[in-house]
Amino acid sequence: MSSSVIGSVIIAGGGTGGHIFPGIAIAQEFKRRNPNCEIVFVGTARGLETKIVPREGFKLELIEIAALKGVSVIKRIKSLLMLPKSFLAVRSLIQKYKPDVVIGVGGYASGPMLLIASLMNVPTMVAEQNALPGFTNRVLARFVKAAAVSFAEAQSFFRGKAEITGNPVRTEFFNVPARTPSNVTNVLITGGSQGARAVNEAFIAALPLLEAYKDKLAIVHQTGELDFEKVKAAYAKSSLQAEVKQFIEKIVDEFAKADLVISRAGATTVAELAAASRPAVMVPLPWAADDHQRKNAEAVERAGAGRMILQSELSGERLASELLALINAPQTLAAMSAASKTLAHPDAAARVVNIAESIVKR
Repeated sequence: MSSSVIGSVIIAGGGTGGHIFPGIAIAQEFKRRNPNCEIVFVGTARGLETKIVPREGFKLELIEIAALKGVSVIKRIKSLLMLPKSFLAVRSLIQKYKPDVVIGVGGYASGPMLLIASLMNVPTMVAEQNALPGFTNRVLARFVKAAAVSFAEAQSFFRGKAEITGNPVRTEFFNVPARTPSNVTNVLITGGSQGARAVNEAFIAALPLLEAYKDKLAIVHQTGELDFEKVKAAYAKSSLQAEVKQFIEKIVDEFAKADLVISRAGATTVAELAAASRPAVMVPLPWAADDHQRKNAEAVERAGAGRMILQSELSGERLASELLALINAPQTLAAMSAASKTLAHPDAAARVVNIAESIVKR
C-alpha cells in the first residue's frame, strides 16, 4: 500500500527506547503514506518518550499511570487508586483527537489507552516486541482487534489475532554492510545506554584470559556512566586494543564495525542485530518483566544467530570461553551472521500499518 486513508493515530506507551523506537518507526510509515496524518504519542512524564518523541517531531501527551505488577502492595494500591483519573484522561484524549486507530507499543500508558479506546469502539492493536508478551498485553489480548508480533512464540497469546511482522527498526540498521573476514575480530560490548554492570564486571574478569589474543581482538566497550572509570582503568592495565565509552550516540556505526556483539537481549537490540546481520553473545537481564529477555535470547539461539549466557552463569571464564570459541571459528561467526539476517523484517513498520488499515476498514 502506498497511501493511507487513516488521518489520525494515537500511539500509546513508552518508558524505554525499546518501546519508543518501534513506535517512531510506525509513526514515520503512517506519515510516509499520508503526510497529513495526525500522530499523537501518549506516555508518562518519567519515560524516555519525553526526550525522544519531541526530538523526532511528534506530538506527545502525558498521563499519570504507575505499575501494577512487580511492585509492593502499597505501591500497587496507589496505582489502583490512580486508575480512575488515568481512565478519565484517556477518555478526554480520545474525544479530543478522535483517532481512527490506537496502537499500543508497550509501557505503562499502553494499558489504559487501549482498554478505554476499545470500550469506546475505536479500533485497537498492539505491537508486541518480545517473544513472551508482557503482562499488560496479555490482559489486552481479549480487547484488541489485532496484534503485530516480532516472534512466532508470541502468536498464541493473542487468540488468533496476531500476525508476525517483526519489530520495526530504524532504516540505517538494514544498510549496515557485511563484514569482510580479517585476522582481527572486532567486538562491541554494550549493555544499552545505561550499561550493564554484570557484563562490565564479567569482562573485566575476562581480560587476563584474553591477553594471549591481544593481536586478534579489537574491542569497543560501552560501559554506561557508573562503571566507566572502573572499566577504563581495567583496560589500561591490559594490553588489549580497546575503546571505552560511557555512551555511544550512533550505535549503528559501531554495529557496522563489529564482527561480534556482546549485549543484553531487549527486543529492540535483538531486532537491530538481525537488521544488521550481526552475531551476538547475549546476557539477558534477569529481572526484566516476565523474564522476556531470556525468551528473546532463546529464540535467537534456536535460530542459530547467537549464544546465550544466563547472568546466574556469567563469569569471566565463561565469557572468555564463549568469545574465544567464536573468534577461533570464523566459519561459525559467518553462519551466525547469516542466521541473524533471517530474523530481520525490513518491512516490519509497513506490515504493522497494513494491519492498522485493515482493522479500520472492518
